[in-house]
Amino acid sequence: MERVVLVTGASGGVGLALCRRLLEEDGRIHLCIACRNVQKSEATRDLILAAHPAAQVSTVEVDLGNLAAVLRVARELRCRFQRLDFVYLNAGIMPNPHVNFKALWHGLLTGKLLHMLTTAEGVMTQTDRLNGDGLQEVFATNLFGHFILVRQLESLLCGNEKPSRLIWTSSSNARESAFSLSDYQHAKGQESYSSSKYATDLTSVVLNRKFNEQGLYSSVVCPGLVMSNMTYGILPVFLWKLLMPIMWLIRFFAKTYTLTPYNGAEAHVWLFKQKPEYLDALVKYHSCTSGLGKNYVEPRKMDVDEETAEEFYQKLLELEKQTLERYSDLLD
Repeated sequence: MERVVLVTGASGGVGLALCRRLLEEDGRIHLCIACRNVQKSEATRDLILAAHPAAQVSTVEVDLGNLAAVLRVARELRCRFQRLDFVYLNAGIMPNPHVNFKALWHGLLTGKLLHMLTTAEGVMTQTDRLNGDGLQEVFATNLFGHFILVRQLESLLCGNEKPSRLIWTSSSNARESAFSLSDYQHAKGQESYSSSKYATDLTSVVLNRKFNEQGLYSSVVCPGLVMSNMTYGILPVFLWKLLMPIMWLIRFFAKTYTLTPYNGAEAHVWLFKQKPEYLDALVKYHSCTSGLGKNYVEPRKMDVDEETAEEFYQKLLELEKQTLERYSDLLD
């Protein structure tokens, strides 16, 4: 039987490049793409089929920041498929980003500029807001919506003949300093994106502990700095065009400047070909590109505390309980 692969955030950037690359690796997979609305889903499907006309590509619509929509799409997927082999949890947002140019200048003077350019530490802030469910929008979209989706799809992911895989798109911007258990939705801070990605790393660690024995394995990847709609939202497009020659030069010193979505999907595709039993649950797999344009994957140990991860997971379960009580009419 063909493997079934679900990709969220598939309409552009790394998600779209990933879909194309997966079909290049194995044209027999059934690819299910999840986008925010019907128009994006159909347009993305047409783009993929133009390059792979014989591919099996289906669509679902879901806004990961809308819990009712997540529960509805999970029910639809349970009706449509008997199992899921891979779920790429790739959808994400970075609303209202701001660049701290004063911090960049200070980094130049103190010799920390390259580190700041590769991790965005101290450089980038976001203005978050509450969504319709009363949750912080970045937390809900980047992490919690995906968490609820995974929990609702356990019957398709666990107990299969072969292991199933969760592959989360994290970031080198995932930093412990931006995350707090007492404010895990990051309502009081200005680094909601970094917090949500660190929370992603914590969640993946615990999911492995809870579900490996049931045949479900979780990994996290970093696509590096990719020029996508999200990135273009940080600075005006004309400024990016002026900076691009410099960024290509920086890649000789910063291997995580993958720059193109195709390069950014390297770690995602590499994991598609690995046996999960031999992977380290405490490692993040980074897409890298050499100065001469060669793609490769670099595993790096994550800076996560396993006790903190467990405490955070329990908080997610409490929030999940509240969610399911609120939307009980959408459950089977």
